[in-house]
Amino acid sequence: MEFVHKSVLFDESIDSLNIDSTKTIVDGTAGGGGHSKAIAQKAGRLIAIDQDPDAIKVLHERLDDLGNVTIVQNNFSNVDQVLKELNVASIDGMLLDLGVSSFQLDTADRGFSYHKDAPLDMRMSKSGMSAKDVVNTYGEEELANILFRYGEEKFSRRIAKNIVLFRQDKPIETTGELVDIIKASYPKAKMRDSHPARKTFQALRIEVNAELDVLDKTLDKALDCLAPGGRISVITFHSLEDRIVKEKFNKWVNPCTCPKEFPVCVCGNKPLGKLVFKSKAPTEAELEENPRARSSRLRCFEKY
Repeated sequence: MEFVHKSVLFDESIDSLNIDSTKTIVDGTAGGGGHSKAIAQKAGRLIAIDQDPDAIKVLHERLDDLGNVTIVQNNFSNVDQVLKELNVASIDGMLLDLGVSSFQLDTADRGFSYHKDAPLDMRMSKSGMSAKDVVNTYGEEELANILFRYGEEKFSRRIAKNIVLFRQDKPIETTGELVDIIKASYPKAKMRDSHPARKTFQALRIEVNAELDVLDKTLDKALDCLAPGGRISVITFHSLEDRIVKEKFNKWVNPCTCPKEFPVCVCGNKPLGKLVFKSKAPTEAELEENPRARSSRLRCFEKY
């Protein structure tokens, strides 16, 4: 199995974790092992987590010869449970490389890509509710709200209405059928801006995998699992993810709940850590090599 994934912000993310041979690091989105292998070569121990069974197979192929790697199939939101089962009291760093891997996008039958006709799936874990279930069972208003909230799709109501009309005759089963519905819902003048299905596919993927809720919960759990001086580094790929990470990190840095007009803090909430840096974006050289990295951002927090 050829699991190819171009790790974005590669050097920046590895450097941000401040790894040395005494540290235990978790790669919560191990994928094809790009970041994981680099971490394992520097760390005392790496715990590589991924929910995708295809990724797990490849991780074993690529990392089993390293003696300091433990590979776990699970959702990174269960990091506390994973560490408990491994008898690991705390960790010194955690990396989250969010979004869809190049392998998942390029493997047609996973249903993530709007460029290829395939079964409408989008499940990162290959289990549970699929995108096909969402488009065929959700009500029109619920669909419209999801497309607007998670995809920031201006034509969400028109798309949702046409989805419901189409499925009255037959279920929507493929990505190609959904793309045709979306294209029919778009004003012709807007078709040139970007692919009309991009925002809808993003929204459905987020809904299917509960990505934003999972991210929010995972960050809190990761903070609890960190030893003093430990770091959380997160690579995001769209504004909704980045906003969650930014706001969470800022809240940890400044947890004061006092009204702004108070001259001094009286709530007693002390900073939980510091920002290693605010954010980093890909270089022009990286974007030339990997255009999919364009929207990515790296943020890093260090616990006191």
